[in-house]
Amino acid sequence: MDTDQRDTLSVDAVRLYHALDALGQVGGQLDERSQLIGVTRVALSATDIVGRQLVMAWMRELGLDIRVDEIGNVYGRRAGRDPALAPVVTGSHIDSVPSGGRFDGCLGVLAGLEVMRTLDDHDITTERPLEVAFFTEEEGHRFGTDMLGSAVAAGRIALDDAYGKTDRDGVTVHDELAANGFLGSEPARLDGDRRPHAYVELHIEQGPILRAADVDVGVVSGVQAICWQQLQVRGRSAHAGTTPMALRRDAGVAAARINLEVREMIRSGRYPQLLGTVGVVVAEPGVINIVPGRCRLTVDLRSPQNDALVAAERDIRAYYDRVADEEGVEITCEQLARTEHVSFDRDIQALIVQSSEERGLRHQAIVSGAGHDAQEMAAVCPTAMIFIPGEYDGISHNPRELSTLEQCERGANVLLDVMCRLAEQSV
Repeated sequence: MDTDQRDTLSVDAVRLYHALDALGQVGGQLDERSQLIGVTRVALSATDIVGRQLVMAWMRELGLDIRVDEIGNVYGRRAGRDPALAPVVTGSHIDSVPSGGRFDGCLGVLAGLEVMRTLDDHDITTERPLEVAFFTEEEGHRFGTDMLGSAVAAGRIALDDAYGKTDRDGVTVHDELAANGFLGSEPARLDGDRRPHAYVELHIEQGPILRAADVDVGVVSGVQAICWQQLQVRGRSAHAGTTPMALRRDAGVAAARINLEVREMIRSGRYPQLLGTVGVVVAEPGVINIVPGRCRLTVDLRSPQNDALVAAERDIRAYYDRVADEEGVEITCEQLARTEHVSFDRDIQALIVQSSEERGLRHQAIVSGAGHDAQEMAAVCPTAMIFIPGEYDGISHNPRELSTLEQCERGANVLLDVMCRLAEQSV
């Protein structure tokens, strides 16, 4: 593929946006005026399976060679001139959080397919094969571990450990994969001669930075370190009117203190750039006149500095012990996920900058505040990410999640350029 061919290429943005809309209807929820109010495609649920089948149908229409690995990750390969060369891979995920948006993850997968359609439109064959992938359970909502499929592919999580993870009903990942026909035979681990040449992921920013700066493209330098914890607080249920305050073992009060402590840690400045969220608080029995005897809560800590996150983890665990002692409760902590700060490949970042400038797009470097499959793939091969801005302050995991047709087009064109350049590399 020569330079003149590449310079004339642009994706069909309308075609890409139609695909995003079609996939968004799978698991889409409508209000009384038939307006889309959210997408629910939780990993390996019935709607996720329908979404997977739709994307695989589009892969077949493109003549891609489809393979499904042992953890249910799906890859579609477009042949290159030299089949012995490692492929350039793009992709993301198509599972969603409950009542999420149409763009999170899906843009990366469908833009990858659009890149391949564009090459087909111009009868272009790259030197290296190209692949588009979607990974299992990126969100972590159902089985409690985000980036599950790509973490298995990268070797961070053992396959048997992934198989044994359960949802709230006790259903295992292995059983759901088998029941839905996605327990593939291909090895999940991308090692040895299965390593890609490179991985590039297009994604919405999921935040307000690019939109506020009036920037078209975010050149992602890396992903911050993330820790997820789930706490079980066990106290004693009691009558709200007859139990003196001094004699209570209130699991709800203990949970509230932990929530406030997370906020105070952020405000203290002792942990640079730390973010903290208590996203789930469930008190039992959940009755107005009963002191809560149990409470389940989650703690999400993030920082672009590994040392800051380590210090925050140490101190919050010490605080759990203090609260347990002072409130007369028992607190157990389960770590659901833990990833280090990941830096992306500088050479691929340079290609993203080059494409942005050639297309007259404003760009800036940015650190990802959210976790992505790319952070797992970075352990496998040279990896980078392209961000595009979102409307409404970049809101995500929300029905109002929106990147415009023009924003998606710009990002997909940069993805096209970068994949084509990587696919012509001989080494």
